Amino acid sequence: MAQDGSSGARRAFIGSFTAAGGPGLVTAQLAPGGGALTLGPAVDAVPDPSYLVLSPDGGTLYAVSETAEGAVAAFRVGGDRPELAGPPVPVDGSGPTHLALYDGHVLTANYGSGSVTAVPVRPDGTLAAKPSGLLQHTGSGPHDRRQRGPHAHQVQPDPSGRWAVSVDLGTDSVRVCALADGTPVLHREIALRPGSGPRHLVFHPEGGHAYVVNELTPTVTVCRWDAVSGSLKPLTEVPVLPGAPVGDAYPSGIVVSPDGRFVWTATRGEDVLSVLAVTGDALRLIGAVTCGGNWPRALAEHAGFLYVANERSGDVTWFTVDEATGLPRYDGSVPVPAASCVVFG
Repeated sequence: MAQDGSSGARRAFIGSFTAAGGPGLVTAQLAPGGGALTLGPAVDAVPDPSYLVLSPDGGTLYAVSETAEGAVAAFRVGGDRPELAGPPVPVDGSGPTHLALYDGHVLTANYGSGSVTAVPVRPDGTLAAKPSGLLQHTGSGPHDRRQRGPHAHQVQPDPSGRWAVSVDLGTDSVRVCALADGTPVLHREIALRPGSGPRHLVFHPEGGHAYVVNELTPTVTVCRWDAVSGSLKPLTEVPVLPGAPVGDAYPSGIVVSPDGRFVWTATRGEDVLSVLAVTGDALRLIGAVTCGGNWPRALAEHAGFLYVANERSGDVTWFTVDEATGLPRYDGSVPVPAASCVVFG
């Protein structure tokens, strides 16, 4: 957990869309022994810092700038407020929606251009002046409006640290890659059901399974993961809603509990959090509860609490989790206009 240099208070960091009235990058203090957040200073040094990732030592925060031009920025977070550590770096791709640290680089998933960019991280945590390489996705899907071309939505390392996986909503696939001389190189592409629109992937703590939440259909695809061969095998697809959606239903975030017993998802439109029990190679839907806001864009777990960034209602809500059932119970909220994500150390 990042530490405030003067008080030692634990902190969270919240991203938001400045183009929609968001304050930018927001700091928040986390109540000792609880889940409540108290808002601190906000910094609008880069436009639309929609997704964030913290360095392992907790001293540097990296943010995408989800704009048509596309950039990534590094912030020092040892003081009272984040401070930009060098100019934002263009990622040679449009609309970066997600980023991750992998093999000495920051990787960004560029939704608009359908690509993954690698930017070297210097020993002091700052970013190199330009990217070292880019992997361009290709392909399309059957959904005429949303899948006319590739749309990389997420990128992250696998638990072994050997591979990076990128999830592409436009091509209904997951790509496994590694870096070669700073350039992401495709190792394997795994096809998912046409029209499913995969958005985000999480790995089970034991490392042998992965779960892909699909945006264009309210489901999760259960996969088996082999870190030795870098292969992903789809096994089954499970609904995340107890019935047919009333209107729009676009799943967004997905989280696995630290003990590996539950998977939680958030669904926009329906505005619910769903709980699925892990049973070997399958998931079983237990139930769904309201997210406490409107348009839950991202979901995070920390110290037994679930946190939801509700984009359209402009707040971050948090929930305690029943240890036996995995069901969340609303606990509180703070206002953050156009909230997009929450991260912890």
